[in-house]
Amino acid sequence: MTSFPRSTDRPAEGAPPVTAPGAAQAHALVESGLGAVVMLDGAGLVRLLNEAARILFPLLREAEPLSRPRVPGWLADAQDGLLPEARGIVGARQMTARRLALPDGYGAWLLDDVTRELVWQRRWQEERERAEFLARASARLLTSLNWRKSVQAAAELASERMADAAVVVAGTGARRMWFTSAVDGRVTEERVLGEDVAEVPGLADALAGFPPLPARWLDPELAPGWLVPDGFGPLGSVLVTPMPGNGVPAGALVLLRRTRTPAFNEDEEVFARVFAARAGAAVSAAALYAEKAETTAVLQRSLLPPVLRRSSGLDLAATYRASRATDLIGGDFYDVHPGTDPGDETFLVLGDVCGKGAKAAVLTGKIRNTLSALRHLESDHGRLLGLLNSTLLEDTDSRFATMVLAGATPLAHGEVALRLTAAGHPRPLVVRADGTIEEIPTGGTLIGALPTITTRTCRTVLRAGDVCLLYSDGVTEARGGPDGREMLGDDRLRAALSECARMPVEAVIERVESLTTQWLGTREHDDIALLGIAAPRGAHLSMVNGTGRGRFTG
Repeated sequence: MTSFPRSTDRPAEGAPPVTAPGAAQAHALVESGLGAVVMLDGAGLVRLLNEAARILFPLLREAEPLSRPRVPGWLADAQDGLLPEARGIVGARQMTARRLALPDGYGAWLLDDVTRELVWQRRWQEERERAEFLARASARLLTSLNWRKSVQAAAELASERMADAAVVVAGTGARRMWFTSAVDGRVTEERVLGEDVAEVPGLADALAGFPPLPARWLDPELAPGWLVPDGFGPLGSVLVTPMPGNGVPAGALVLLRRTRTPAFNEDEEVFARVFAARAGAAVSAAALYAEKAETTAVLQRSLLPPVLRRSSGLDLAATYRASRATDLIGGDFYDVHPGTDPGDETFLVLGDVCGKGAKAAVLTGKIRNTLSALRHLESDHGRLLGLLNSTLLEDTDSRFATMVLAGATPLAHGEVALRLTAAGHPRPLVVRADGTIEEIPTGGTLIGALPTITTRTCRTVLRAGDVCLLYSDGVTEARGGPDGREMLGDDRLRAALSECARMPVEAVIERVESLTTQWLGTREHDDIALLGIAAPRGAHLSMVNGTGRGRFTG
């Protein structure tokens, strides 16, 4: 080995002489923890190896070239090409080699074991990809509150990222199980599961919410044929994990891999459980939403305004608009109860409960049901409203209501006799055939506010071309116009009605609704209800042929 060159600097007077490092110092340097070090002379022969290099390359000796088979081919090629850096594998370890130029044509390769670093980088990348997948999966799972679509999304996402195929088994109620399978990100089968879940090892426990069995404990050969998608090929490994839900399990996720795909490892099992938890939360939320939606629909059906049925001797039309576009029900209401026999009086009511939304709708339903029952016991409007008032006062809710009752009885020659009673409600308006607007002078106190009430019942007759309009204050108190704050008011309503002379009752209702809508624009408003009563349009024919048959519209 060539010695290191001496320094050309003169030592200071009296200082000890400076000498070049010898072989002992060089060996101490390369053994000082730099990693594996191989030093070569200008001819490319090894001149020095430290202990780490000897362990790494047991066939390499001093005075030999750095070539195959003494060292791996990637390092020999780097030495031949005098490359500054190289990377490769030595045994099971990932190594980096850096070439260092030394004086007198010498050189050295410094080798570092970066296996652990690369493993951590790879694991970090995997965790990053998993986190990105979970974020994307969560966004998709929560996109829809449709239960079936949530199950489909869970199966598709799992088969796209985590396995070659995925199966989601989830309860649908009535003790039935729903089976959804997906391959490579696409649903391949959906059906009610008729097979026994106990045929799949671990599936019954997963559906009950018990912790999953390790995948290595599950023998793929024990999986039944109905679990594996058609054309899937030999089954290599199976993973079964619960899908936790809202208090109860939402289902179970089964992941399938082919024989050519590596079996599930522990990290993948943990990842599958995390995904299954998110999928279970989404499926459970969709199931809860569906249950609540069904309950709400059942309740709403009993609170929705009635569908007007055909009757004899009357023409009727009505409309209802809740204060919020998303609501079907609110505080305004109307009801129509035809008499038992043709020619009997038809009982009608239009009312307005204090407030908006669900609470007002509940009281609306109570009032409608109470009136429906009381009308069979009491025909007098004043006493009927008194009984209703007593009933509402028994409720702890302090809400009150206004309403107008109408009794419509068909008469000879197509006329209609009306009994009208208002209780704290806008008075009915009658549009006569000649365009005259007549306000019925009925009145009374609020219902459900005071221990006793006062009412006044008025009577009138509708002839051919006449229309009686019952309406809530959501019409006259609608705020809009040029400045958006002015109320529609009684005068504008009467002016619009005066233009509706001899119009069918449907056209009158449509005209008032259109006027109110245009006045409001897109602004907020109270509930709006309209109910029109008219003598039948075929009245002039009945006077000729004596049939007395009218038309009921709505």
